[in-house]
Amino acid sequence: MDILILFVLIIGGLLLFITEVFLIPGFGVAGIASAASLLYAIYFAFDTLGTQAGWITLGVVFLGIVIITTWIVRTKTVDRLAVKESLNFKPDPLAGTDLKVGDTGVSITRLTLIGNAEINGHQLEVQSADGFIDERTPIQVSRISNGVVYVQRINH
Repeated sequence: MDILILFVLIIGGLLLFITEVFLIPGFGVAGIASAASLLYAIYFAFDTLGTQAGWITLGVVFLGIVIITTWIVRTKTVDRLAVKESLNFKPDPLAGTDLKVGDTGVSITRLTLIGNAEINGHQLEVQSADGFIDERTPIQVSRISNGVVYVQRINH
């Protein structure tokens, strides 16, 4: 009966380990339960079945984790779960816009310090140099610094 309990603890712990790696990534309930099950199996073997059975159980648990980890790496499972999208990063977000101080446009969104505006037919992220600016408000470029466009309301 003791060997059956030990067998169930080890198999359950390894199944929970697989669940943690494949289904619930991160260190969650399945990972904690897996660690608890495997550690208790080792403790149970040492305490109930003796030192030799404890060392054998420790070896089986270690070997099981190594085999599962190797299997995960070799079956390219990690590659299937990995994100393969690339970011379209622009080092200069203003390239090709030909923007200069004094250009005018309209705010697309409410500029709560930062928002979107259309200037010279280009939609850009801009920063208000004039406090909050409501959407559809005429704006003018007041300065451009380090790729950031600062705008202010046009006062008629």
